[in-house]
Amino acid sequence: MEWYQWLSYGAFFLCLLICAGHFIRLVRLGKPTDFAAPAGSEKSGIAYSFTSGMSPKKKESAFLHLPTYLAGMVFHLGTFLAILIYLVLLVYSPPPGTFLTMIPAALLSVGALCGAGILIKRMVTPLLRNLSNPDDYISNFLVTLSQAALALALVQPSAGILFWITTTVLWLWFPFGKLKHAMYFFAARYHLGLFFGRRGVWPSPKQM
Repeated sequence: MEWYQWLSYGAFFLCLLICAGHFIRLVRLGKPTDFAAPAGSEKSGIAYSFTSGMSPKKKESAFLHLPTYLAGMVFHLGTFLAILIYLVLLVYSPPPGTFLTMIPAALLSVGALCGAGILIKRMVTPLLRNLSNPDDYISNFLVTLSQAALALALVQPSAGILFWITTTVLWLWFPFGKLKHAMYFFAARYHLGLFFGRRGVWPSPKQM
């Protein structure tokens, strides 16, 4: 392997190590104590939080902005695909010009376009711009660039160095920026379901 590949893999495992520390911290914090008398089911609330509660129909920020919501979904799916391909590249490099490279490259290109669109919207929309901080822009840019660079590298192997350098920066940024929400997301949804399920708010009688 080339030096830039070793650099990327080193950054990746460092990212995993730091994220493991975040996870251990979450586990050690434990379940919050709620002294209020239960009015509902915690299990039902947690189940709802990870299923129906994630439907765009249940989220005002989603159903009022469906194009952006759908672009975000495609962007995230592209991210998952990029990570999967990254892990595959640890042990296997598919030959360019085959369906093993052309189809993923096309999907990643769509994901990168969606990410770029979301980034531009954040930059030109006054309300979103006022709510944003440098981390929002950096995180979006790095993920978008990594998807685009991987798509290019799959069809043009000589461009691979751009992908490996990009992922090195991405993995080093991941555990310190907002990208670590990929891990905290599950803890947040769990605690939301726990709280609102115990209070009898989730799921409501109409949702059961």
